[in-house]
Amino acid sequence: MPGPLAGVRVVELASIGPIPFCGMVLSDMGCDIVRVDKLTDAAMADPSRAPGTVLDRGRRSIALDLKSQEGREVVLRLVDGADVLIEGYRPGVAERLGVGPDACLARNPRLVYGRMTGWGQDGPLATTAGHDLGYIAITGALHAMGQDPTRPHFPSNLVGDFGGGSTYLVIGILAALLEARLSGRGQVVDAAIVDGTAHLNAMATGFWASGLFREERAANLLDGGAPFYDVYATSDGGAVSVGCLEPSFYAELMRLLDLERPELADHMNPECWPAIRAALEETFATRTRDEWEALFAGSETCVAPVLDLDEAPLHPQSRARASFYEDDRGMLPMPAPRFGRTPAAQPGPTSAPGADTESALAEWGFADTEIRALLEDGIAHSADAR
Repeated sequence: MPGPLAGVRVVELASIGPIPFCGMVLSDMGCDIVRVDKLTDAAMADPSRAPGTVLDRGRRSIALDLKSQEGREVVLRLVDGADVLIEGYRPGVAERLGVGPDACLARNPRLVYGRMTGWGQDGPLATTAGHDLGYIAITGALHAMGQDPTRPHFPSNLVGDFGGGSTYLVIGILAALLEARLSGRGQVVDAAIVDGTAHLNAMATGFWASGLFREERAANLLDGGAPFYDVYATSDGGAVSVGCLEPSFYAELMRLLDLERPELADHMNPECWPAIRAALEETFATRTRDEWEALFAGSETCVAPVLDLDEAPLHPQSRARASFYEDDRGMLPMPAPRFGRTPAAQPGPTSAPGADTESALAEWGFADTEIRALLEDGIAHSADAR
């Protein structure tokens, strides 16, 4: 595939959610990735690894018995020709399999070894089970989420797994690749979801440390506390988002809504917020979501319709940007960000475990006799049509 990382070779040791998303991002940017799946279907217990999932798009799969000496040697042979390896095992598992950082860097000193865990490689929780919800809970990020004063709400697993986890692992890998090209030496990138989430929450933490953030939900400028930065119901059961922080945007909103009244003018005065909220709630409830979208089209008010996943690809902005593409699974997101000189192509399909065992191993330097022996001995499985 084209893209700014074309020519970078990656070995992905298959795991759940955050690691496949990291692999997807690297693949979208042009990396040549071989995903090493298990011989069994145990990985399919996780919904993010279901057959055909978008997170596994754009890379080939080989299926190996990673607990065997021969399977371990195949991974290390792949490492010989790789620039990056990524894994998402609990601390110590890769080492027990014989494919930890020491073993891999001994084979390839230029390798960037990217590893992701929830709690980190050390600390009292390091080896315990966890999921996104727990990671964002202990970092302080979850506490203030949502507008319900009685309990916090969370945005699926975007903040922890994919925000604090996958995204930070990609950032670390890119930085380590750049450094390796200067120094000639690889290194371990240790991406803990709790670390990334805490870092991602820097603005709220900074506001809190400065006394500018209240820990009550829906009590601050950007969490629904301010009536001019919130979501409002429309007459058809839909919703619109309103984000007119700046005075000029707020003034235009009130003009278009015919709400230019003295008691609603001082939008940065918290004492006026109850009256502003009541006026906005009452007004937005009088028309449908699409009617409001039409009224605000082209205006400087920062009002947008709240779209569902079926509607999002059809929005004119999404269409103009070609933000989605269509395949037999439906409308899926295109790679991001965009690159002017080395643009990414539309992502490739998703390979089932073992779908590319023979062709991928051959391309990475294994002889036909070696591949046949691995298949005959049950070390590898192939669904390859080659």
